[in-house]
Amino acid sequence: MFKPIIASLAMASALAVSAQAADMVQQTEYAPAPVEQTVPMFTWSGGYVGLQGGGTWANGDFTSGGVSASDDFNGGIFGGFVGANMQSGNFVYGIEGDLNYNWNSNTYSTFGTETEVGTDVSGSVRARLGYAMDNALIYATGGWTAARGYVDVTGVGKETEVFNGFTVGAGVDYAFTDTLFGRAEYRYNNYGDRDIGTTNVDFDQHQVLVGIGMKF
Repeated sequence: MFKPIIASLAMASALAVSAQAADMVQQTEYAPAPVEQTVPMFTWSGGYVGLQGGGTWANGDFTSGGVSASDDFNGGIFGGFVGANMQSGNFVYGIEGDLNYNWNSNTYSTFGTETEVGTDVSGSVRARLGYAMDNALIYATGGWTAARGYVDVTGVGKETEVFNGFTVGAGVDYAFTDTLFGRAEYRYNNYGDRDIGTTNVDFDQHQVLVGIGMKF
């Protein structure tokens, strides 16, 4: 008599436990897997344009009629630059050109005749190799450069010659935003020697530039 009752109670208990377990499984909520977020790094790849200015310190050696002399030609410089970069890892490869106006000139007076000697227009085409640390780019640069030298004699006229040579230097670019960056750069320019009229001129120059550029 008691066996059927005991069996019924056991079955009812088993069903209750099973139903409770099913409810627990349905109510269990699993937390979503964490999503990794990566902060985008600044890239120097792309083209850019900018303006630059600063100071120059030049030296000219002159030889005429067996007589030699040397003098310094210091002044300001202002111009623009354009270039393009390609970044691979931390290394940045690029090419850049610039065109500037120099205020490097001296005036000499001989027996009442004034002679102005100096340079005005200059430019370069250079390769660049840099190492990027996020928004900062440290680089070396080198290539071809040219400058127009002149001798202007009162009452006689102005003669000009284009000096060609090489330029080497280094600098740092720093990006303030994704498109706007600043620059500080030093370069040494060796223009070789040319004849202006009857005078042979050997000319080299140091320049320090600061600039502002826009990347696109």
